[in-house]
Amino acid sequence: MSRNPLNDLAGLGDYLREQRLSHRLSLRQLSELAGISNPYLSQIERGLKRPSAEILQQLAKGLEVSAETLYVKAGILDEHHDAEATTPTVRDAIAADPVLTARQKATLLDVYESFVGTDTAP
Repeated sequence: MSRNPLNDLAGLGDYLREQRLSHRLSLRQLSELAGISNPYLSQIERGLKRPSAEILQQLAKGLEVSAETLYVKAGILDEHHDAEATTPTVRDAIAADPVLTARQKATLLDVYESFVGTDTAP
């Protein structure tokens, strides 16, 4: 592979910042949601630190995005792993809607899961 890991970090940081801003979250708010320190999150967004898979999972939960997407952005997974999930789920659509607030998304997910259950299997 000829991928530059620094480009992966910059791409990940840009993506995280984009998602955070689209969710109208401050750096501090996302760091609290994800359970990581504000300075560490700032370093990740600036491409200075490479987060572990566990930290990416926490960020994905805080941003309500797929952890796999963050793994691809960080260079942990190859693109083709992410491409396997071509059909967006209801959960993905709710998480991706830029009009909804975090509270509205959580409420919709709670209602949806009350109908179908929390099992993610089809």
